[in-house]
Amino acid sequence: MSRIGKKHIAIPKKVEIKIDKQKVVVKGPKGELSQELPSQIQISLNNEELVIEKREDSRKARQLHGLCRTLINNLVIGVSEGFTERLEIHGVGYRSQMEGTNLLLNMGYSHPITIYPPKGITISVEKTTLITIAGMDKELVGQTAANIRSTRPPEPYKGKGIRYQNETVKRKVGKAGKGK
Repeated sequence: MSRIGKKHIAIPKKVEIKIDKQKVVVKGPKGELSQELPSQIQISLNNEELVIEKREDSRKARQLHGLCRTLINNLVIGVSEGFTERLEIHGVGYRSQMEGTNLLLNMGYSHPITIYPPKGITISVEKTTLITIAGMDKELVGQTAANIRSTRPPEPYKGKGIRYQNETVKRKVGKAGKGK
């Protein structure tokens, strides 16, 4: 039984929701997002809450129950508040800058790397080593952050590279020197 799926989703005052069969459309101050739900899941609007229920008690329905509730909750949070990811750059000579709406990374390669943000995502740079990715679609914000991080992931010996703000990098001991 899904503990997450049983929780109701509270709808903020600024958010309006339309349910059309299996499609949920959420509108808010930041924009509009929609999600298509599988046929095993039923959604209903009661007062100021969304209720997600299983239509059948199959294994697949139980698996999808909590997932669908979380996806719909992310839509509600996204259109009302939005999501942000912060990345840090560690390493001598590594830096980033904005070139219009695109992100330009100098990460020790022979060429700079240009990241083109997808529609609905805004990237900003603070102090050349802090990158903030913001948007209303949680999946798209996370994927964009992962794509930027993958250009130079943190390496375990010196810790240089791009990492999430509160990420800890497990450090390895370097090669031991030659004995006497």
